Amino acid sequence: MELMKQIRVRVTQVRSSIDCPRRQKETLRALGLRRRMQTVEKELNPAIIGMLRAVSHLVKIEPVS
Repeated sequence: MELMKQIRVRVTQVRSSIDCPRRQKETLRALGLRRRMQTVEKELNPAIIGMLRAVSHLVKIEPVS
């Protein structure tokens, strides 16, 4: 059985969610982001990738080494 290396990314909210649709605000909350310039680390999986695509204009995504 092969062990897949989990890819981790650092997600930082760089824009405010004030004028965003409710669904995007909920997506940010589900990612663990509550305020501007807050950073969280997440392991990539299909669900997280979809969430990041939905709010890509509000966040900065960097790989964790």
